[in-house]
Amino acid sequence: MHQLGLIGKSLSHSFSNLYFEEKFRLEHIPDFSYDLFELSDIQQITDFIRQHPRLVGFNVTIPYKQQIIPFLDHLSEEAAAVGAVNTVVVQHLDDQIITTGHNTDIIGFRQSLEGITIPDRALILGTGGAAAAVTYVLEKMGCRCTAVSRNPDKGLPYSALTPETISDHKLIVNCTPLGTYPNINEKPDIPYAGISGEHFLYDLVYNPSETAFLKEGIRRGAKTQNGLSMLHAQAESAWSLWT
Repeated sequence: MHQLGLIGKSLSHSFSNLYFEEKFRLEHIPDFSYDLFELSDIQQITDFIRQHPRLVGFNVTIPYKQQIIPFLDHLSEEAAAVGAVNTVVVQHLDDQIITTGHNTDIIGFRQSLEGITIPDRALILGTGGAAAAVTYVLEKMGCRCTAVSRNPDKGLPYSALTPETISDHKLIVNCTPLGTYPNINEKPDIPYAGISGEHFLYDLVYNPSETAFLKEGIRRGAKTQNGLSMLHAQAESAWSLWT
């Protein structure tokens, strides 16, 4: 039996194991399992890999997408470019364990935008690993991105946002966990009054399917999308790497 899984600090919100369990059932894949592994500290990762000899790969989520990099043997070109990893391939070679980090968030986000006209300016809410992947894709598509962060050293402070700033950026992507179940009433602290029917609001959160952030956009006529299609696309890309 080959083992796959997801590591993170808090995983009660995750759909990843349900997605893969359903995939294994529908596609009659009998020799794989997918489990959730909560790690309280990224320093545990080396022991975790050693303690799971059937592990052939795993996904990485908040807050470890950037923290895991020093513990890996190799990085793909795109993972190195964005400085974030969400998929790890584990190879068992003789007495060695070789780990390679990839970023399938890039593929997932890119595929989720197929058929959508992207504005020329975007606000990226958050500066973590997912935000890095989103920014990488959008800038490749010719969209100028402005990071918004609670840390003023990493981006434009939320307090600096005005309705005019919002109006000038027709794409707003929430790359924070705000609004994830069970905290469904939380949302990024931005001046929503600047949103109009010309806006496109994208939330990487997919549980619930309609977040408080997206509801603010819907209320004002904006186009909206949650992160479920991105989740599915990145999961299939990860599966290709593992197999």
